[in-house]
Amino acid sequence: MKVKVIDEECEKDLENSINEFLNKDIDVIDIKYQIAIGISGEEQIYCFSAMIIYH
Repeated sequence: MKVKVIDEECEKDLENSINEFLNKDIDVIDIKYQIAIGISGEEQIYCFSAMIIYH
C-alpha cells in the first residue's frame, strides 16, 4: 500500500492534479480531502489537499 499527497492553492488545480494522478494504472483504496484556511494580515490563504491511498 502507498500514499500520494497532493497540495494546491485552488480547488480546480487540485482537481486537475488528482485526475492526472488517477490516470496511472493504480488500484485506489481511498481518497481523503481537506481544506485549510489561514489569515495573513488582510489576506486569506487557502490550502486544498488530498491524500490518495492506493496499491
